[in-house]
Amino acid sequence: MASYSKKEAREWGRQHLIGVANVTTPTMTSDFKRINEKAIRHDVEMSISHGFVGSLACSELAISLDQYRQVCEIMVDQAAGRLITIHHAVFNTLEENIEAVKMAEDAGAELVLAGYPPFFHPKSLDEVYEYTKALCDATNLAVMLFPVPAWGFSRLHPADMPVPLLRRLVDDCPNVAAIKAEGGMPYIMSAIEVHREFHQEVVISSPIEYEYVPLAQVIPIPFCGTNYSAYYGPYLPRIHKLIQEGSFDEATGLWYQLDPARKAFAGVPMASSGLINRTIWKYQSWLQGYNGGPIPHPTPRIYSRDMAALRRGLEAAGLNPTSDPDEAFFVGRNPD
Repeated sequence: MASYSKKEAREWGRQHLIGVANVTTPTMTSDFKRINEKAIRHDVEMSISHGFVGSLACSELAISLDQYRQVCEIMVDQAAGRLITIHHAVFNTLEENIEAVKMAEDAGAELVLAGYPPFFHPKSLDEVYEYTKALCDATNLAVMLFPVPAWGFSRLHPADMPVPLLRRLVDDCPNVAAIKAEGGMPYIMSAIEVHREFHQEVVISSPIEYEYVPLAQVIPIPFCGTNYSAYYGPYLPRIHKLIQEGSFDEATGLWYQLDPARKAFAGVPMASSGLINRTIWKYQSWLQGYNGGPIPHPTPRIYSRDMAALRRGLEAAGLNPTSDPDEAFFVGRNPD
């Protein structure tokens, strides 16, 4: 259960959503029948050692609700208060998402990243409001709203979730504590508008590192996540710390250092048809010491050409990827 009440969610967010949050992609045992507990514990420890303050328990995989519950419980237990476990609210229906968020709350997750099912096809922004409010009402946990083109709401408004919709949710849902501002990508107008309208009320997250690092030097942005930054090892948490300290020149220098890796990341097929290739994300983190290993089918594949490009990007940036052969990724560092 959360350490705060629903009415305290925003204050909790102000105090704790300071830093960078990555993503933990659950690993299966080699027979694909069970969650690999050792692998998840390994990934939590790597996240903590790299300076992340939170990690998303990824649900966009072919795992059952009960298996997802186990993932949340393992992450919370291993973190032992050192890392925020973030619930990924992207299941098949509103009813299933309400069941899942209650389960994640019972497991000890502390923040909800609100999402929408692939077959949720609203005819109006009012329907988006109703769905989102029902999810917020179903939990005492702090909720991070998530405007992003992946939901398909761009047909309703170019910002995906425009300010009037977000205003209704912030006003009507006391546990809305943050907004992950990716609406209208690849343009930054919506992100700027969201910050201007809401930053004094809720935490604004700028999750895309190539936007976060420059923007945070001119406007206050306390949180960066959830995102793929495990690919960079400890570098983005380090850059975040420098920005918060006002060491902008040093932060900018590291941002430029990451450029070859950033371009390698941009050059692989990452998010076709609104679904992130979690196998590629898992390989990226494996290059920096995370577990890697099996993801249940159906899942996107990763090919040698993409692995080679991602590895070369880290090498060119001086980010020291593992020397382990790529074939070891498919087994993982803690096989079971």
